[in-house]
Amino acid sequence: MLPEAIEAMTAQMATVGNASSLHTSGRLGRRVVEESREAIAQAMGARPSEVLFTSGGTEADNLAIKGTFWARRDADPRRVRILTSMVEHHAVLDCVDFLEAHEGAKVTWLEVDNVGRVHPETVRAAIGADPDTVALISVMWANNEVGTVQPIAEIAAVAHEFGIPMHSDAVQAVGQVEVDFAASGLDLLSISGHKIGGPQGVGALLARRDATLVPLTHGGGQERQVRSGSLDVPAIRGFAVAMRHAAANRIDGAGRLIALRDALIRGAQDAGFGIQVTGDWEPGDGIRRLPGNAHLLVPGCDGDSLLYLLDAAGVQCSTGSACQAGVPQASHVLLAMGMSEQKARGALRLTMGHTSTAADVDAFLAALPAAVERAQRAQVATSPVTTRPEPKDPTRLVPQHSSPGQSSPRQSSPGQSSPGQSSPKQSR
Repeated sequence: MLPEAIEAMTAQMATVGNASSLHTSGRLGRRVVEESREAIAQAMGARPSEVLFTSGGTEADNLAIKGTFWARRDADPRRVRILTSMVEHHAVLDCVDFLEAHEGAKVTWLEVDNVGRVHPETVRAAIGADPDTVALISVMWANNEVGTVQPIAEIAAVAHEFGIPMHSDAVQAVGQVEVDFAASGLDLLSISGHKIGGPQGVGALLARRDATLVPLTHGGGQERQVRSGSLDVPAIRGFAVAMRHAAANRIDGAGRLIALRDALIRGAQDAGFGIQVTGDWEPGDGIRRLPGNAHLLVPGCDGDSLLYLLDAAGVQCSTGSACQAGVPQASHVLLAMGMSEQKARGALRLTMGHTSTAADVDAFLAALPAAVERAQRAQVATSPVTTRPEPKDPTRLVPQHSSPGQSSPRQSSPGQSSPGQSSPKQSR
């Protein structure tokens, strides 16, 4: 957390008062909430009335997707189709899987290219096959694993041509790239406090005033009668302070992170192990890839082994989504990008933020060679001695790279139901 966010939050924790109460303490709490709402709205290019506070990005994603699906289906029973990408965060994937399994949703998985990007033409083709059945579209603003930034405004424009609401999970993007809710054309946008130096456990769903949502929880209806629950005033205040800081320092901060990221990537490539970069990367670019994201493929070793070896050397990193850390499976994001499972297992995800320094990059590069050598030796020691090929399993679906608009082996045909097909969750 940013020091100023900690200071604001801890100061507020000493003040008692439910922001929904009419007594003096309650009104003081309400004032903090509304001033925070205004600050977040200003930083995000939104109206204050469009900011709905939640417990974080996951709740915001669930409210956006489930709430919109139920509202659209209630208005027109034909609208049961959800369009979403194969590289989404699990907060979206698992939500969509739930609706498919329990609420009759039909999912069309939008294919990505080999850097993890969804093309507007792919979305247009998926909608165009049967526009009257689409309930909503959800495409993340930037990928949490490989850092690829999506063409959100272009995709939203396609969605609105057909009158379809669109949601985006922008948890990873805020504070690193420009995120303007009004300019994006989106109907719904999820953000979270802890990604920008605020506290954990607080976030927001930005929802246009004409967005229709069925609530997930029922009670006091504190947030526009859509989200119930007593507001966490201290966390909201810390969130707003972090958001102000992120908006004021984004451009300078992004430039600093880009320099650190590029130094890390170049140093890793120069280490002599054949390390590759995944996602869309060109030195100096902070538009098509998140400034603070470096995602590497290390051949001949398992990413989990690298993680533990680097951790022992004082370098904390990941093999994929932090929510899936420790699960010995290839990343669904890399598989969707057309990568083989064996290659995807050598993934290493490193991210940098406002506390990162050149010394951190140097420490990683110093620890990397010994970690890779040990991980490669371990991989050789545990590899099967036989070279006999295993029998092929015709039921196993592995995504193949194809051009935008082409069908993916895991993609439902537009307008058709997808029961029985593998989803990114099922094959990760």
